[in-house]
Amino acid sequence: MVLFVISGALRQFSGNRTDVRVAAAAGPLSEALARLWAECPAVRDRVLTERGDVRPHINIFVDGEDVRYTGGLATTVRDGAEVFLVPAVSGGARPRIAADEHG
Repeated sequence: MVLFVISGALRQFSGNRTDVRVAAAAGPLSEALARLWAECPAVRDRVLTERGDVRPHINIFVDGEDVRYTGGLATTVRDGAEVFLVPAVSGGARPRIAADEHG
C-alpha cells in the first residue's frame, strides 16, 4: 500500500481527495504512479509531460525525499510509503507603492 498525498492545486483532479491509497508493492515510483493514474487519471497530465517526464513545476517527495535527488521515476517506493505531489508555488504581484510614499 502506498499513500499519495494530493496538494490543494491537484485535488480537483482526484475527486477532491486529500489522499489516495493504492495497492502497490515495493518498486519504482513509476509503477506506484501507474496505480494512481488508474484511480485518478486526470492527475497524470498535470504531473507528467507528454513524454512521461515529471513536469518541471511538480515536486514529488517519497517519504520526505525529493525524487529529483533519489532517482526520479526509478526511485524505490517501499510498501507503506507516503508520496507527496506538490506543484511549485511562485510568483505573485509585487505590492504597489503609492506615489506619495516614494519619498
